[in-house]
Amino acid sequence: MSKGRLEAFSDGVMAIVITILVLSITPPKGDSLRELLEVSNSLLIYLISFGVVAIYWNNHHHLFQLVNKIDGKVLWANSFFLFSLTLFPFATDWISQHPFSLYPSLFYGVVMVLADIAFLCVLYTLKECNDKEVYIKKTVITIVISVLAIFLGIIIAPFLIILIDVLMLLIWVVPSKKIESHLNSSDENGV
Repeated sequence: MSKGRLEAFSDGVMAIVITILVLSITPPKGDSLRELLEVSNSLLIYLISFGVVAIYWNNHHHLFQLVNKIDGKVLWANSFFLFSLTLFPFATDWISQHPFSLYPSLFYGVVMVLADIAFLCVLYTLKECNDKEVYIKKTVITIVISVLAIFLGIIIAPFLIILIDVLMLLIWVVPSKKIESHLNSSDENGV
């Protein structure tokens, strides 16, 4: 499989995940602001999950701009990553129905950790396949913080799992400066 096919397949899966996310939102039964507020939990968790998938897509895109080839290990690691993302619609739907309950929050946090671990697997396999420096520090920090968020959610309050994960996402909104500078230098060199 070519790198382009893998990227296109990944883009398609992520687009489907985002589409399924929005389909799980039940519209208000009536036309009042009060009824809209009754579904605000669903809208908020949808916004968070949309942001998560969009950030993963953006970073996945940037990552694949750095490499020239893929192999079977990359395909399997990427499949694991896509699998983890496909769990977001279920986790989102469950937590939107029970926003302050432990098990839905815990499951959402575990899905976040799983996606981070899967992304780390993609990073490692791409590094191995392309013999290039791939920047993993931010991903490892994210995994550690997500695991800590789960423990804090269990010990103190379940909503901390989502709150900490959302705050942590802010470091991912802007792709790595090292990747950006590498891509910009490639553009200047006509690559």
